[in-house]
Amino acid sequence: MAISTRSIILSCGLLGFSAGLVQAQSIPFTKEQFTIDKEGLKLAQREVELGDHEMGADPARFGAALPHYLRAQKFNPKNALLNAKIGECYLHSATKQEALPYLQRAQQLDATAEPRLHYLLARALHLGGQWEAAIKEYEQARPVAADATSDDVAVTTDDLARGVRECHRGQQMQAHPVRVKLENAGPNINSAMSDYAPLISADESVLLLTSRRAGSTGGQIDAEGDGMLEDIYQSDWTGSNWSPARNLGAPVNTARHDATVGLSADGQRLLVYMEDNEGDIYESNLVGNTWSKPKNLGPRLNTKYHESAACYSPDGKYLYFVSDRPEGNRGGRDIYRLELDARTPAENLGPVINSPYDEEGVFMHPDGKTLYFSSKGHDSMGGYDIFKSTLNAKGQWSEPENLGWPINTPDDDVYFVLSASGQHGYYSSDQPGGLGGKDIYRVTFLGPEPAPAPVAAAPKTPAKAKPGTVLGVKTPTAPAKTASATKITAAPTPAAATLAHVTVLKGVVTDAVSKAPLAATIEVIDNQKGEVIATYQSNAATGRYLISLPSGLNYGVAVRQTGYLLYSENVNLATDAPYAERQQDVALNRPTLGTLVELRNIFFAPDQADLRPESAAELVRLQQLLTEQPALRLELSGQGDANASNDLRQQRAESILAYLTSHGIARARLSTAALGQPVASIASSTPQPTGGPTAFRVIATTGH
Repeated sequence: MAISTRSIILSCGLLGFSAGLVQAQSIPFTKEQFTIDKEGLKLAQREVELGDHEMGADPARFGAALPHYLRAQKFNPKNALLNAKIGECYLHSATKQEALPYLQRAQQLDATAEPRLHYLLARALHLGGQWEAAIKEYEQARPVAADATSDDVAVTTDDLARGVRECHRGQQMQAHPVRVKLENAGPNINSAMSDYAPLISADESVLLLTSRRAGSTGGQIDAEGDGMLEDIYQSDWTGSNWSPARNLGAPVNTARHDATVGLSADGQRLLVYMEDNEGDIYESNLVGNTWSKPKNLGPRLNTKYHESAACYSPDGKYLYFVSDRPEGNRGGRDIYRLELDARTPAENLGPVINSPYDEEGVFMHPDGKTLYFSSKGHDSMGGYDIFKSTLNAKGQWSEPENLGWPINTPDDDVYFVLSASGQHGYYSSDQPGGLGGKDIYRVTFLGPEPAPAPVAAAPKTPAKAKPGTVLGVKTPTAPAKTASATKITAAPTPAAATLAHVTVLKGVVTDAVSKAPLAATIEVIDNQKGEVIATYQSNAATGRYLISLPSGLNYGVAVRQTGYLLYSENVNLATDAPYAERQQDVALNRPTLGTLVELRNIFFAPDQADLRPESAAELVRLQQLLTEQPALRLELSGQGDANASNDLRQQRAESILAYLTSHGIARARLSTAALGQPVASIASSTPQPTGGPTAFRVIATTGH
């Protein structure tokens, strides 16, 4: 019988289709399928068993299971369930983008092999920013119980609805990016393993981070397969770049997990995560050039539950921290506030800040009112997104604001910190093109879109654009393969950064004669209230100090050291005073005959000799100096405005004398004189209370 050409083509087509079906079928790990290589089958089955054992741990050890599954997959790459398990492991790894091809292959081989396959595939597509495809998979997925014999649920209805919501938000945010420059912090900071949880001093001179890179203090590999156990590293700003990160070593780093948590604005106090209980917060202090052994901060902060992150308030009076303790908890990890010198328990920040999902990575900006944190709730586009909220004068938090795309991504973006200037932020993110695992990124907030330049007549020969310049910001012409390319995105509205109203006062405290650095006590006073609102110490080895002063107050700054005379400055800042950074070195004098000391926080009523209330704190310190050094005798000099009469200046000096004698200082130890022109405040953006600085001159000493 003759067979037509059409029949031959059709038969061939059917054979090809049939072969395709066979190729797309899931192949089990059975003797029937692998009759030749029985030994290889036995080894592959063993690898699957070992992987399943790691996955069955509580919690599951995805990183430890993955190598076993990958070895089994080399023997049999066409098992749907194994591909799904590999995809799930990658979804819990530092290289989540590797999950998608395995999950897609699992679906092609047998879409029913893993009941959660639609959900896992949706997660992989979601993390890759494939919003529409992810939404379709979420909508096809169904709730799945983890174990038919238990009440635990692997995928809930809420998980699926939440995934769809996050994808819609991601679409919206990606369509309206914030105007920032985003760049990988580079190989001096980031390694081939995960690097995260950056901390910076207020002036951005020091950066500390947590890393799982080789060379850890304990030399131990993490049981979950994510590199080494955590250690803390430090890098210093050289003026043009960050220095290579160096391991802090003992006693801060131990053989266990040690991670960065929080850093004081001056870089002198470090909060450290250690593995006590479920995880506790410790504190280490920079003593000279050495970090002290971390000390547990006690049961008011640390509990039998997991305390994972914390930060100082700028004045050092409070700790904001993250815990999964049940007291007052709204769900998962919540943010709490603890007053350090009080006996009251920590307070939950409440429903405006804490969502029904996890919060993490809390940071209070040096302005003292803007809180940054990461959350899986609110309007996250997936995983942890970074948010900010502002505390108003009534103690109420504003609705958290998502920092937007591209700062936030569908994956975890966490541990955000911001310089006092509000210009640069640092945070941890897992983005394509990184150096390995999680990397630390630096974001520069570019502010509003610049006004368009007037249109000029086109030149006869089109000008050639300079390479590496976008939106007026230079970027690498050819970014190295070892770091993510710089991303610059524009939006019609400003980025969600803090408009910083902070003055950073920094310098070095020394002995006025020997020039040796001193470890002095520095008190910051609210002159209006006459209260010490923060106390700092200059570094014993370097004499360096740094103070962050939010705008809106009249500050007195008093520098004190036993055996020395007083030193004071006035920093009077308007509410809207913009960010400023001021260098003020302090040379402390011993009580030597004839030494002149200016007191910058004694104020008078206009054209009068009446002391204003703002003078109280400075007068108390002068009284304390005379009490502590009973042989000291002073000549008090009253100053005034440039056109003030000598009589007025004399009367003002006598007002100071009257205050001191009424508070126990013998009249015989004091005399008065008028002084010339007033000395201006070092940092004043509002008019001074009338009178300005006064002074005293040493006329008899304690013998130093």
